[in-house]
Amino acid sequence: MSAVHSAEQARQILAGLEFDLIILDVMMPRESGIELTSHLREKNKTPIILLTAKGDAEDRILGLEAGADDYLPKPFEPMELLLRIKAVLRRTGENLIYKDNINQILSFGEVSFDTKRNELWDHQNLVYLTSSESKIMQIFSKSIGVPITRFDLIKALRTDGKPMNDRAIDVQITRLRRKIERNPKEPRYLQTLRGIGYMLTAD
Repeated sequence: MSAVHSAEQARQILAGLEFDLIILDVMMPRESGIELTSHLREKNKTPIILLTAKGDAEDRILGLEAGADDYLPKPFEPMELLLRIKAVLRRTGENLIYKDNINQILSFGEVSFDTKRNELWDHQNLVYLTSSESKIMQIFSKSIGVPITRFDLIKALRTDGKPMNDRAIDVQITRLRRKIERNPKEPRYLQTLRGIGYMLTAD
């Protein structure tokens, strides 16, 4: 692990070393973390998490557009940062053992999801999934038991360049719960992690 105090120092150390993940503070002297992220993304694919005192939706969108993989507003609990690091590394494929052990069929009580065919079944009945719901299920199926931030979901679903907010993600999650949970108001499988996002578990 290495620590620096400016974008200039970060460039110098990144020129000679490779890292699994980069954590940047947005409020750095002379050059912001968002500006550095945009510059790094021209040639560097290393996952980036931005830390900032600014937590507005507009600032999160700027971070996304610059190429960040996650955005954590201050103050935060150290455990939350660790969970986000784990989620980003799993999502970006750094954990190869995890990638090779994705289950083909996930069970949620009487409901199942075929990850290969991208199909949700309730007993013998095929359950219709919208394109957004299908994409969300694919994201969760690759990260069973791992927190997925709203930031990650927004980034994955913003394929047309149009803005998307946290509320839109919450609506999609509510709809999915109606399809996989016995009691959507008390979800067992698609859980909310306050201050982080969501996590999918399976039987």
